[in-house]
Amino acid sequence: MAELKYMSGFGNEFASEDPRCPGSLPEGQNSPQQCPYGLYAEQLSGTAFTAPRKENQRSWLYRIRPSVLHKPFQAEPRGLVTHDWDSVKPNPNQIRWSPFDIPKKDERKVDFAQSLATVCGAGDPKSRNGIAIYVYTCNVPMGDKCLYSSDGDFLIVPQQGGLFITTEFGRMQVDPKEICVIQRGIRFNIHVEGPSRGYVLEVFSGHFELPSLGPIGANGLANPRDFLTPTAWYEDRDAPGYTVISKYHGHMFSAKQDHSPFDVVAWHGNYAPYKYDLTKFMVINCVAFDHADPSIFTVLTCQSNQPGTAIADFVIFPPRWSVQEQTFRPPYYHRNCMSEFMGLIYGNYEAKEEGFKPGGASLHSMMTPHGPDAGCFEKATTAELKPEKIAVGTMAFMFESSLSMAVTGLGQQHQSGPQVLRVLAAAQETLQPQLEARR
Repeated sequence: MAELKYMSGFGNEFASEDPRCPGSLPEGQNSPQQCPYGLYAEQLSGTAFTAPRKENQRSWLYRIRPSVLHKPFQAEPRGLVTHDWDSVKPNPNQIRWSPFDIPKKDERKVDFAQSLATVCGAGDPKSRNGIAIYVYTCNVPMGDKCLYSSDGDFLIVPQQGGLFITTEFGRMQVDPKEICVIQRGIRFNIHVEGPSRGYVLEVFSGHFELPSLGPIGANGLANPRDFLTPTAWYEDRDAPGYTVISKYHGHMFSAKQDHSPFDVVAWHGNYAPYKYDLTKFMVINCVAFDHADPSIFTVLTCQSNQPGTAIADFVIFPPRWSVQEQTFRPPYYHRNCMSEFMGLIYGNYEAKEEGFKPGGASLHSMMTPHGPDAGCFEKATTAELKPEKIAVGTMAFMFESSLSMAVTGLGQQHQSGPQVLRVLAAAQETLQPQLEARR
């Protein structure tokens, strides 16, 4: 694999040019009459032109061919991508999925774009408000094909198999333990070497940002310097029949062109994809008694117009020390005005030791009671409360939202393979003997 280079920082103004074309970035202006090397200047806007400067996101790209050079878009089968939240009857129960099945390559070849399947979500990309949660289960590279979403930003969480991602801004390798964000409108191609599985959170509203730290102070959680943006890289390649896929209003459309779209020689701006290594998260935790709220594990957030209320939070539960005194240390029993979709990248999540496997997921819908299973409760209430390193060898995460998420047909009927949907009424049954004993 060619050496990949990155620039460090979150939300920075970056400037990058492929070293094969020194001086390809124009000096002193964005759109000169003639760009160096005969390149075309093209602006990609992630916010309205008149958005406040601190919120404004845009980048200028200098490319060999303008991206307008493609044939008209045609409707494509959308597969298992859907935002039709009303096609399935609501289900407020706790829901758990076993690991989603990856097709065997000798039976069915499936790339990243083909394998995207909506599990749950809420809202509407037409009104730019809402989210969708997908799984992907692929086994071959995308080849001469790229994908972009017109609906929102993708946060991709690999669970099995690394992703080699080529974007208009450069290339990045994203492995399990890492995440990446590819914003609305940015074209990308994903190459895999074998069976690959993971999760995708798409936000239709705004963009991801780092959470405010408040009383924590200036440092902690995900540090800005640990976010990496790829440096410019281009290919000048004729590719007859190259397919550009646009996800638009929850449907798939494709257009043909005769060249690679990854022909951006140089770029500058603050609207660009990035990746982050979850193992670099600086954990904040309680060191006396009781619990701090799980918001202390927030890596990225997409805020709503209501202060402190997220359209989506990306939260992780990494290895950490547990030292609280006189405290029930696992997550407490809870009812919540938020929706909680949990996934497991690797390991064994402490509050769901039975049936919650890497590559699987669970959904705790708004105001549905949830909490640790009976075995976890019994162990935690009788354990000696000494300092303990927990979640060793484990990385669980949560997509949390203020929106009430609906489950799709895939989620309710597990149509794409032998993954099992389990409503966790059994949790109440296993706790019943303990309740009777306490009486």
